[in-house]
Amino acid sequence: MNTATALKDEAHTDVTWQTICSKADLVAFSGVAAWLETAEGPAQVAIFYLPGHAQELYAIDHHDPFSDANVIGRGIVGDIKGDAVVASPIYKQHFRLEDGSCVEDDSVTLRTWPVRFDGEKVVIEA
Repeated sequence: MNTATALKDEAHTDVTWQTICSKADLVAFSGVAAWLETAEGPAQVAIFYLPGHAQELYAIDHHDPFSDANVIGRGIVGDIKGDAVVASPIYKQHFRLEDGSCVEDDSVTLRTWPVRFDGEKVVIEA
């Protein structure tokens, strides 16, 4: 996957949206990794697609701070007490998809980004 040229959101001209991938690139109830251009520089982001849920798309940091590896997009998606989570494939910490917080260690939080569908494109605010 490649990072496309940043797009300006027509309703909010101060907001920059980047096309990350197409809907066809996503795997239901799983994650995919992509590069994101941010003000701080490039970042690896994990996009999770949960079709049929109230919120279908989530974008969180792909970097696992416990293992210091970029693996979050390969984690197992699940549910803990009604919260959608991903379990890191290395040491199995769970991160809430909505806010990136770690279930086992509330001092650790992954970055999150607003993400949405724009037709068949997946766009993320950076």
